[in-house]
Amino acid sequence: MIPVRKFDAIVVGAGGSGMRAALELARANLKVAVLSKVFPTRSHTVAAQGGIAAPLANSGEDNWHWHMYDTVKGSDYLGDQDAIEYMCRRAVEVVVELEHMGMPFDRLESGRIYQRPFGGHTQNYGSPKMAMRSCAAADRTGHAMLHTLYQQNVRSNTQFFIEWMALDLIRDPQDGAVVGVTALEMETGELMIFQAKTVLLATGGAGRIFWATTNAFINTGDGLGMAARAGLPLEDMEFWQFHPTGVAGAGVLITEGVRGEGGYLLNKNGERFMERYAPNAKDLASRDVVSRAMTTEIKEGRGCGEHADHVLLKLDHLGPEVINLRLPGIREIAIKFANADPVRDPIPVVPTVHYQMGGIPANYMGQVVIPEGNSKEAILPGMYAVGECACVSVHGANRLGTNSLLDLVVFGKSSGEQMLKDMATMPRPHRNLPKDAGEATRSRMARLDNAKSGERVADVLNDLRRAMQAHCGVFRFPEDLIAGVSKIKAIAERAARTFIQDKSKVFNTARVEAMELENLVETAMATIVSAEARKESRGAQARADHPDRDDKNWMKHTLWYKEGNRLDYKPVHLKPLTVETMEPKVRTY
Repeated sequence: MIPVRKFDAIVVGAGGSGMRAALELARANLKVAVLSKVFPTRSHTVAAQGGIAAPLANSGEDNWHWHMYDTVKGSDYLGDQDAIEYMCRRAVEVVVELEHMGMPFDRLESGRIYQRPFGGHTQNYGSPKMAMRSCAAADRTGHAMLHTLYQQNVRSNTQFFIEWMALDLIRDPQDGAVVGVTALEMETGELMIFQAKTVLLATGGAGRIFWATTNAFINTGDGLGMAARAGLPLEDMEFWQFHPTGVAGAGVLITEGVRGEGGYLLNKNGERFMERYAPNAKDLASRDVVSRAMTTEIKEGRGCGEHADHVLLKLDHLGPEVINLRLPGIREIAIKFANADPVRDPIPVVPTVHYQMGGIPANYMGQVVIPEGNSKEAILPGMYAVGECACVSVHGANRLGTNSLLDLVVFGKSSGEQMLKDMATMPRPHRNLPKDAGEATRSRMARLDNAKSGERVADVLNDLRRAMQAHCGVFRFPEDLIAGVSKIKAIAERAARTFIQDKSKVFNTARVEAMELENLVETAMATIVSAEARKESRGAQARADHPDRDDKNWMKHTLWYKEGNRLDYKPVHLKPLTVETMEPKVRTY
């Protein structure tokens, strides 16, 4: 028998959204377990640099209506407008709350929170004037936020299970409700069932399906794999954001805050090429726009370096004072990874996979919603998803910079509130676990332990990442996508035949990596199949054969199911909560 531990709520993942939800639950004196593969302050939220968006209007006019307009436009009109309104309206509240928890934001002379301009954030519904909306703690905002939330959780007695990896959801066969998860304790190699009234997945992104990414090695789409194996759909997985400025060759993130502070991009002729592509916003256009412009410059032979394979990000004109005060981490990264000191030299940069707009379908209360009967959005009891692994769709087809940290805290908080409400209506005892609880996990582990030969995990993973990079990049070509689907299918078959040489129990990282590979395969499959099927260009999906957005046929969310790679679709929520619908327009910056 697999041992069982009971909790009121389980949160899988200890990044910004998981810890914000856990805090809401722990403050209500519930028994909360937070599972994390790494120490909580090592979660990938720690790598967020630029800031958190909120229309505080500390350095110029701003309000949530303008912020909402920018987010809807940024999403290329695929974002759900009710959720976007909800997020923008709660932005000021959650940022002030973080400040009261002690988050060390940078300050203006007046003592108010320092705010910098950021890509796609404008004043007055898309005017050429940029809004100062990004609340920043130097260029380490995510680091400051994560530590603040961790301290508050420790104070509220949240129980952390550190270096545990969640493996599978456990569902009640009667109504499909989620009643717990199976998890592996890395230190001992033992399996355990965590039983709970509510389960929240906050497992972050899955950028590791690509060869070049700003994502950490832990970003392996574990929540997505768990959901897919449990028969749940994944929404809008074709939309992956390429961040315009990853360090060439290394992939480490250089924040958009550099351009917010006044840095700009140059091609080999020393030309500020963004003026041609986005005459108003220039270097602060939306990320998909800037990434496509950079890729076009490189493709047309205007790249820099001996292989003409990158462009340059110039910030020496800002002066050492601004760089050391507002961008100290960036200077450190540039010196370490690009061997360039930005006080003197430009930084070589290329578009790099950064953020997944898709994920587990959820509403703005964090409840997971799936098609059932006549409804496209039936609430799945006991299950919640939040953060980058969820698709509330506030980001639609392209996310605006600094909306990610906002997404974490707004929906982390709202899902915690909703879980409290839902648990108040549940009977006191836990539901019984199904008879075969944990069997699926155990058989997956047994297959790995008993395999004497087969594919090496690292080989399959490298082939997967190369295939995704080649077939599903910034620009997508029909023949590449079709070939990519069959390649990933072949790689998925190989992933079912992996083996590990080290069969030991104690802190066996090879076993963990083999489990992560299974999640990466599900994520990659969802991405390439969804991308091949969507015959239009919208946001981060740019197809050579369908260069235009097609609102008539494709203004809808993709739903991918693991079983038979089946695709379904559901409508975009065009009706906000209180304001008028923001009608789709041609998107220019």
